[in-house]
Parts: sequence; C-alpha cells; structure tokens
Amino acid sequence: MQVKIKMANLIFPGRAAKLFIALNQPRTINTLMNSYGRFFCTKYGCLSQQDGISLPKRYLGQPTPFTHKHLLKDDEITPQVTRQEYMDRRTALMSAIGRSFSGGSSGSNHAVVVLAADKKYMTDDIPYPFRQNTSFLYLTGFQEPDSALVLESIPGRPLPEHKATLFVQQRDPERELWDGPRAGTEGALQFLGVHECKPIGDLSEKLHSLANSKSELVAWYDVFKPSNATLHKEVKDTFVQQCRNRGHPVNILENVLQSQRVIKSPSEQDLMRTSASVAANAIKDVMAFSHPGVNESILYAKLDYSCRVRGAEFLAYPPVIAGGSRANTLHYISNNQMILDTELVLMDAGCECHGYASDITRTWPVNGRFTEPQAEVYQAILDVQKDCIEMCTVGGTLDQVYHFMLAELGKCLQEMRVLPPELAEWELIKMTKQYCPHHVGHYLGMDTHDTGRVSRSSQLQHGMVVTIEPGLYIPESDTSAPAKYRGIGIRIEDDILVTTDGPEILSVECPKEIEELETLIRK
Repeated sequence: MQVKIKMANLIFPGRAAKLFIALNQPRTINTLMNSYGRFFCTKYGCLSQQDGISLPKRYLGQPTPFTHKHLLKDDEITPQVTRQEYMDRRTALMSAIGRSFSGGSSGSNHAVVVLAADKKYMTDDIPYPFRQNTSFLYLTGFQEPDSALVLESIPGRPLPEHKATLFVQQRDPERELWDGPRAGTEGALQFLGVHECKPIGDLSEKLHSLANSKSELVAWYDVFKPSNATLHKEVKDTFVQQCRNRGHPVNILENVLQSQRVIKSPSEQDLMRTSASVAANAIKDVMAFSHPGVNESILYAKLDYSCRVRGAEFLAYPPVIAGGSRANTLHYISNNQMILDTELVLMDAGCECHGYASDITRTWPVNGRFTEPQAEVYQAILDVQKDCIEMCTVGGTLDQVYHFMLAELGKCLQEMRVLPPELAEWELIKMTKQYCPHHVGHYLGMDTHDTGRVSRSSQLQHGMVVTIEPGLYIPESDTSAPAKYRGIGIRIEDDILVTTDGPEILSVECPKEIEELETLIRK
C-alpha cells in the first residue's frame, strides 16, 4: 500500500509518509523507532528504513552486507563508509551550496544533477572495466552505470534540507543475463538511503519539471565535464538549456564539491592508509623480484598481481616502469624494454582500494647496488624529499613546498656542477625547472590527481592527502652536465596525510633509504 502526502511539491511514498506524520506529533524518537523500524537521520532530516537495512535477498550488482558479509558491516554501503556518511556528504554539499551562492540567500531553490559514468568499449561488445564517476560515487556509493542523482531544496525550508532522488536502470532479465544483476528501483531505494528512486527513463520529465516549475531556481551541473555522453545530452536539452531560457543561473558543481572532497573523513583516511599500504608492499615485492635482464613488462605483471592479492580492485593508473634513461620520459608507460645491469628502475605506481587511490614512486638499482653517481643524485633527492614532507603542515601550501623544492634541488645541481655557481635565486629556480619540470605534488583521494579545482596555493588543512615527489632528470644528451650523471632519472614519491599533529607518511612501508634498497634487492 502506498500512502502519499503532497506538500510543497515534495512527495513522501509509503513508510516515509507515515514517518513524516509521526515526526509532527508529540512523540519521542524511541517511540518512532519502535513504530516504524530503523530510520537514519542527519541533523536536518530523517530517512525511513524498514527493519534495519532489509535488503532484498539477492545480489544487487555490487557488494552488500547480505552478499558480502566478510567485506561490509550492516550499515555500510561501501567498505568502511556507512549509509549515514553518504547522507551526511549530500547534506554537507547542500549546506556548502547555500553558503557559496552569492546570488541570493540559502533559502533560494536549488537543484543539483550528478550523473553516473557510462560503459566504455574497446571494440564492439568488448567493454573496458567499469569505473564509476567520482562525484557520483562520492555522493551515493552506487556502482551501476547510466544512473543519475538529483538533489533539490525543499520549498519553504532552508538549506541544507533537501530531497535526494536516484534514477537507475530498471530490472531487465534479458540484459542481466549478459551484464549481471541490477539493483533496480526497489534494491537501490532500500540499500542506499535516498528519499526516492525512479527509473532512469523518468529523468528528462523530472528535469524539465524542475526547470519550468520554479519561478526562482539555481541549477548545479558540471556542463563542461560530461561523464555520460547520452545522459549529458538529455540533461543539456531538458534542464540546462531550459534553465538558461528562463534566466536561471547554471553553476559548476565541481567547484563546491571538490572543496568538500579534498578534506578526508576519518573513514576515508583509513581507506587511504589501506590503499597506500597495499601499493607500498606490492612495490616492495617488485624490488625483491628485480634482477638484471628482467623486462619492464614482467615487473608490471608482478606489481599488478601483488596489488590484487592484497585486496586492490585494480591499479590506479597505468604505471611508469622505466629502466635506465627511459626514466627521463616522465610519463613513460610502454613498459616493454629489458633493464640492463647497472641501470636504475623508476617505478611510479599505485592502486585503488574500495574507491581510494595511492600514488608512490621509488627508484632502485636493478642489480642491488647503486653506482657512486647514482647514489649521489639519489641521496640529494631523498634529503630534499624528507625536508619537503616536514613542510606538509596545517597552514602551509603545496606551492610553498614547491618553491622550497626547486631552490634546494638547484643547490644540489650546483654542488654536482650541473648548474653554474653564483646564480640569483630566480635564475637558479628557472634553470632547475629544466631538470625537474613537474610540481612537488598534488592532492590525492578517490582520483590519483584529485580535486584539480582546488588550488595548490590553498592552505593545507587537517584531513588533506597530498603527494610529495621531487625528482631530477638529466638527459643523456645534456653536455652541460658531467658525463657521469647523464642519463640518470630519479624520483621519490610518498603519500602524506596532513594532520594537526604533523605529516603522516601513508606509504611508509615502502623502503627508500639506500641501504634498505640494496639489502632488499641483493637478498
């Protein structure tokens, strides 16, 4: 039986309607719990759930506490992230939207649209492994393609109060025979903790209604970064263009959402510790496996295997596994050459664990012994990296660390007689960029290069995760450098959690001291 209440365009179906009535009666929270089963609340509103989670006794297309008891606790949607946290994320986003909107008060009507990714294909009917759109995954935990989340403010109620509606693919036995089970509207509604769930075919009608039924509306959608080609066209035609025609502003959601995502919650910090630990130990396995004459592709396979057996879903990006002078190609990903005796291996790699990435770089001698010039360059970079990590404190910025890195690496290059002495500081930094053309680091999280809209001149805050990755790359053709250094390319990268107690090195399990590396590889 469906009991519906219509109030200011907000429809409460079924048990949610009963709960809404109950919340307006002089009864206690405990009485409501007993009458209507378990329900989940933020400080701004409640969602009804029948008898705890009460999931369908079937596979929903992604792990649930019913099918994956070893992986998920009863209140988790994804490992270590609860239903309540996903609700809080959506509430925090709507609160931030209310604060950031300069065109009116937080009481204005707002509508947010976030799309799931679509499947990508190598060739006809041969898909790539599916990876969900980061923003959609962050706000829902839902792993299926071709879905959409709509968040809308409640007329007459201040933000961050809102209604969350998820649009998903309907159950389809024929397609599920080929592609696997779907959650459907029923499974998604019960599992994910949204207010309402509808078929994805209803999205256009909903968006058209939102755009045309509000006299005052602020739309939030990432127009310039479509994550789903088909749904993006639908949103542009039925929502974005309609809003523009009616004079409603259309704002970029990324700016607000990434400012929220860059600060990691305690559960996210734990997930990033896990991801960094898995990658660190996998790289350690590869170091121990290294030997002269090994092909870069074999080290790639060893890395991938070692990450997966420790629990990673897949690698976070195509790794760089560069022997010898190939390390001077910053994004070398061919990984198909033999590594010769006396050459260095530069490995830049990371994995994804339950939606969170790691990003680590190590450089080591394939035969277990640094040459004297290799050791000299390596130790110089390692010393600078340690100083840079110490600068990752609350209130500092990545740009400040970058300027420090360039100045210190420049001094090292002068000591090695790669650069001339007695340069002005600006000249030294400019010339150092020829040998270290990249920044000292970037934000890290659900994406490897995470929250790119957040400036590296922003102050570091507790809960941010950054990489620190100084390097020097001296081309074989550089006749201005002493011959013994030519062809050497070295980078050392760690993942750093910024805390009020100082920097925490998440990738600490991956060795980087010269003696540690030589002992491990020779063993």
